[in-house]
Amino acid sequence: MSYIDTYKKYYQAIIQEHEAVFEKLDMEQLKGFVDLIVKSNKIFVHGAGREGISLRAFAMRLAHLGKPTYWLMDDTTIGMHEGDLLIISDGFGDVGIHRRIEERASKTGAKVAIITGLPEGGNVKNFADFVLFIPAAVYMGKDREDPDAPRQHDVVPTIQPMGNLYEQHLYLLMDIAAILIKDEMGLTYDDMEANHRNIE
Repeated sequence: MSYIDTYKKYYQAIIQEHEAVFEKLDMEQLKGFVDLIVKSNKIFVHGAGREGISLRAFAMRLAHLGKPTYWLMDDTTIGMHEGDLLIISDGFGDVGIHRRIEERASKTGAKVAIITGLPEGGNVKNFADFVLFIPAAVYMGKDREDPDAPRQHDVVPTIQPMGNLYEQHLYLLMDIAAILIKDEMGLTYDDMEANHRNIE
């Protein structure tokens, strides 16, 4: 197989994977996620690794939508309170590094929205006020040393390495969510552009 044929094989398979995830997504959950963001006062966003990269882009779009938005561990992040919202991607649903953050956030009175590929995960069950399930294979979703650890189910499998499918889909889905939030808030793309950084 030629280089270009191999390239086409991969991009066509990846497109099909994402289409399958989009089709499996629960529309009621997506609508609930959008509504929760619209009615929240301040938004705090967090994710680790590639999931964090995807959510940083979403945090930027929320700021363009005029929502007071903070990346959780930045030095200028202020206190979290009732009426606020923490959005965190916890792909496996029980990532140890997120546990303290989710626990602390839940004690502030803020809502905790966890985006995950495994809603049965311990962090999700213990701390989430709202769950957005992305039915895509996540890193370590099927290969854990602990035989009692929850396993992913009813998700789209992938030909890609590790958590690629989930992480890519998180980025795409959050871009679509930003457009849906824009519509719910009665804003336009010009309104968003007016909030864009103007010192570049």
